Amino acid sequence: MNLPILFTFSLLVSISCADTVFDFCVGDLSLPSGPSGYACKDPAKVTVDDFVHSGLGVAGNTTNMFKFGASVAFSPQFPGLNGMGISMVRADLGVGGAVPIHTHRVAELLILVEGTVIAGFINTNNTAYYKTLHKGDIMIFPPQLLHFQVNVGSTPVVTYASFASDNPGVQSVDAVFTNDLPSKVVEKVTLLDHAQVKKLKKVFGGSN
Repeated sequence: MNLPILFTFSLLVSISCADTVFDFCVGDLSLPSGPSGYACKDPAKVTVDDFVHSGLGVAGNTTNMFKFGASVAFSPQFPGLNGMGISMVRADLGVGGAVPIHTHRVAELLILVEGTVIAGFINTNNTAYYKTLHKGDIMIFPPQLLHFQVNVGSTPVVTYASFASDNPGVQSVDAVFTNDLPSKVVEKVTLLDHAQVKKLKKVFGGSN
């Protein structure tokens, strides 16, 4: 196929698909989201501000038991991401702080911009992959695997992470203590005693 014919074919394909292609689908946050994200905002009401998010310039609150805070740019906070398949988060760790072991539905690419951390993940064969990271280092966490960060330096840590989803979700292992799952069940599945379970439920806001 010579170049003119290839160009003509490409042009025809583009024209034939024009009525099914959208430049963007800014999320309408006034409506509930579903498995495919939010419904599209009326294009006539879209502005440049829908494509700009300033939240990552704000440090996360580290005054908690983990000395960890996060500022997220997912589609519920940044509607311009809706349907784009990308998002970001900023994590701040105080000295001695840690990002608790957690998972996301998709892969995470971490870059360390300030401080020193030990970061890693655990695969489904229970092998731990971890390393001390320094400023400028990046690390990939595969989808759905447990992963973490620990500040092992003498200064606060700042990291940024990108995700292969506009709303990657997050679930921490402490989730077992944040709900109304009966304590006796939690004791069975964690091998913790009753007093420990009750203490952790109180710490994380669980009941029952």
